[in-house]
Amino acid sequence: MQTGLQQIVKEALDASCERFCQLVDEALRLISSENGRVGNFEVVGRLVRLRPAGEALVVGDLHGDLESLIDILNSSQILKKLGEDPDAVAVFLGDYGDRGYYSAEVYHTLLRLKLQFPKQIILMRGNHEGPEDLLASPHDLPWQFQSRFGGEWEKAYKRIRQLFNCLYNAVFVEERYLMVHGGVPPQAKTLDDLAHAHKRHPQESLLEDLLWSDPTDAISETCASPRGAGKLFGQKVTDAVLQNFGVKVVIRGHEPCMEGYKIDHNGKILTLFSRKGPPYFNESGAYLKVELSKKTRSAHELVSYIHKF
Repeated sequence: MQTGLQQIVKEALDASCERFCQLVDEALRLISSENGRVGNFEVVGRLVRLRPAGEALVVGDLHGDLESLIDILNSSQILKKLGEDPDAVAVFLGDYGDRGYYSAEVYHTLLRLKLQFPKQIILMRGNHEGPEDLLASPHDLPWQFQSRFGGEWEKAYKRIRQLFNCLYNAVFVEERYLMVHGGVPPQAKTLDDLAHAHKRHPQESLLEDLLWSDPTDAISETCASPRGAGKLFGQKVTDAVLQNFGVKVVIRGHEPCMEGYKIDHNGKILTLFSRKGPPYFNESGAYLKVELSKKTRSAHELVSYIHKF
């Protein structure tokens, strides 16, 4: 493990509830203040417009799997890259907690990295960081925080839920990618729809679709999702959204993948799943490491930049 990362992980494993809350408060102030130009990206509402320059690490669901997070950070050498190249970024697609035992430590590690590289780390919102009326079930985080922090757990849980409201809805890379956690909202016509989806919830389903929806090849448009929130959406929806936003590929997380990734809708959608083990029992996790300046016509062209572990 790299020395800097080793220290960060040690802090995460040893942190008291007070220190954890202090870190969350620092990150909350930083992320909520991001507006306009920030390093290689521009923030509008809860949308990140990422300039097509530099290398990007894109990481899918982690769900409390600290070991996989450490593997990704080490094997990608992203911390070294971030230190050397101000255009380099790391985008995390959401779902940091629940399911895995080390949820608090994953949050702690990522927030420390955000504070260390404030203009290069982008933290998106997953359905497990969703609003209180759309909590994932089972919602393990209260139990995990109680186990980790004892009698003070509610203080830490309240702080982390405040942070969730500041995480990003989507990342847009002009002429290249739209990054979301779950799915593309069929009704999204403009970047403003993505930037302010959280403000229009629950009257409109923009945020719910961004966090909860999944692609399917079984239908062309939409139908109800077995998850109980969001939609299943077909390629006709994907094609329309890609055309509206002038991009080629949707990059998303949200779905377990046995190989760590999968491609849907004839190369229009790439799903990344970046953790391993129970309760998903996938054979591999995966992450993407790609030069943003490179134009891509299909997710199939990204396969050589996907790293499995």
